[in-house]
Amino acid sequence: MTLLEWQQKWLQQLRGERGLAELTLKNYDRLITADLSELEQQTITDPKQLRVPVIERLLVGWRRSGLGERSIALKLSAWRTFCQFLVESDALDDNPATSVSAPKIPKRLPKNLDVDSISHLLDLPHDDEIAIRDAAMMELLYASGIRLAELVSLNRDDIDHRMMQLRVTGKGSKTRIVPFGRCAEKALKQWLKVRQAWLVDKPELALFISKRLQRISPRTVQQRLNHWGQQQGIVGDLHPHKLRHSFASHMLEASGDLRAVQEMLGHANLSTTQVYTHLDFQRLASVYDNAHPRARKK
Repeated sequence: MTLLEWQQKWLQQLRGERGLAELTLKNYDRLITADLSELEQQTITDPKQLRVPVIERLLVGWRRSGLGERSIALKLSAWRTFCQFLVESDALDDNPATSVSAPKIPKRLPKNLDVDSISHLLDLPHDDEIAIRDAAMMELLYASGIRLAELVSLNRDDIDHRMMQLRVTGKGSKTRIVPFGRCAEKALKQWLKVRQAWLVDKPELALFISKRLQRISPRTVQQRLNHWGQQQGIVGDLHPHKLRHSFASHMLEASGDLRAVQEMLGHANLSTTQVYTHLDFQRLASVYDNAHPRARKK
């Protein structure tokens, strides 16, 4: 069987045994089809001809064609999966793609708002019930760094006003306790009065509700935040994750306590939290000058 024939068998296996979605299968197909056609022009049609130099030449070609690091990593991943299938089918002795290193993908720094922009954003009118609710949601997002899904799943009983903390159910149904500050507490108390007036005597667990007296949806929260971002003149789209990023960045800049921020964000791995450690160069230089024994002035 030729490599092109093996490719079709591979896609059938992915569809049948692994049950991958059609879009995923199309992506796998697209990622290596052009390469297989190129190899065929080089008379490389037998799986046994696939060796490390062949995969390395493909990678060089991807770079020359202008593909970025992420696209190259995706193509290499597809080739590793395909070659592993050939190994398991006894069409290939070992997987040559695993010996080729994928390019290191730089982590994109999360975009966040500065403290002044946050203060301006949260200065909403207090004579409108929807604005009072929206202010409470935004104050809580920024005060605690919780995710959008965590915000909408909050129940009234998850708020401990005396201790000023939340009981949050995050990814993997893991529960954590997160503190919040006095501004969020004030906004919450204002919202709870409105919430009570809306509900009257209707029982409802959800902390944040819509005008239909139902738990607010993630989509509605996104729309409301985007609305206020435009109203308050915030540059760029405003979304819940931007408030989460801002919380993490400001907490780290002020405290430098990566472990504490990790706990509050609900990150399983510290490496996920480390992406927020993008302090500006002047601050880094100042810390270095004051801390390093060979930099301190006498």
